[in-house]
This record gives sequence, C-alpha cells and structure tokens, in this order.
Amino acid sequence: MDKKKEWEAAIRQKRVTYDIYAELPEDGQRYEVLDGSLELMSGPSLVHQMLGAKLHLITQSCSSEYFILLAPLDVILSPRNVAQPDVIFIHRGRTDIMTMRGIEGAPDLVVEVLSPGSRHRDKVRKLDIYGKHGVQEYWILDPVARTLERYEQEGNRLTLTELFEGEDRVVSDKLPCISFALSELFAEEQIGRLLAGG
Repeated sequence: MDKKKEWEAAIRQKRVTYDIYAELPEDGQRYEVLDGSLELMSGPSLVHQMLGAKLHLITQSCSSEYFILLAPLDVILSPRNVAQPDVIFIHRGRTDIMTMRGIEGAPDLVVEVLSPGSRHRDKVRKLDIYGKHGVQEYWILDPVARTLERYEQEGNRLTLTELFEGEDRVVSDKLPCISFALSELFAEEQIGRLLAGG
C-alpha cells in the first residue's frame, strides 16, 4: 500500500499516530491528533491571538523558571495524542521533554483560548486527554464570558479548582510566579471593541 492510501485509511479509521501526522504533506492547515482522530483546527480569530500574546506578556515574571511557548507547537502526549495548546509552560528543570519534534510529554501548564469552533474540543476532549497524560494545570480562557477556568491534576484527571472573573487575581499553587488581575488581559481597548462586535 502506498503512503497516501495508508494515511487515508488511518484517518478514516481514526488510528492516526504522531508518525503518520508528521509525514502528512503540508497543506497550509493546522491539525491536532486527539485519540487517533486527525482534527482540523480553524484559524484563530484576532481576539484569540491578541489574548494569547497578552497572556504571554503578563506571565513573563515566570520566564526565569519556565519556558513560555506559543502555538503552533506540537505537544506529543502519546503516539495517538498530539495537541497544539495556545500557551505552554515548561519548567526549566524539565528540558528533557523539549526536542526537535516539539514537546514530548506533559507540560506543567497548558492554556487554551476558546473559539466558537473549539469550545467542545477544549472543554471536554482536551480536558480529558490532558488529564490522562499528566498535564499538571490547565487553563481555559473564555473571551466572550471574560473568565479563566483553572484545572489541576488530581489522580489522572483534571479538576476545576477555580473560576476567575472580573478583577479576580489569577494565581496558581503550582506556579507561584503567576499573579495578575484577569482584567489585565482584557484591558486593551481593541480587544474590548472586537468583543463588543466592533
């Protein structure tokens, strides 16, 4: 069987692995592999990108302890689970999981900024996958609700430990270098205008 037919069969049967994913011809799209299923990711909105960049900036107090990385970057959790979180934190003592292929193992913290097309994937499927594969902390940033949900690892699953909104101070027990007001993320006038439909 030639490579193309092998890829097509794997995609149809939802048995895509990292090796198959890495061999797929470049088509200008972004994909993730979730439980062996190749998932097309929609392009991020302007608000999505602005919030990811802003979060990267306001967490720079962690940069001496953590590598803070932005998508697109493959996080290879297992052969059948390859995600591309929006923001990734890797403790500087864990550089062994950083390779030329991407991140090979569970990051200390992953952040997903919700988009209309990613809500179910981020809040259900990835929550489950990240939990099973040992991600210690997971944040879901909802631009529309202007909230941040913080989940922590508890026995091979992630449990919601805190919901931040308004002027709440975002902190993390696992990453004590993090401390900022959630409202700082939304302070940019352009973000407010875009969220208001302008």
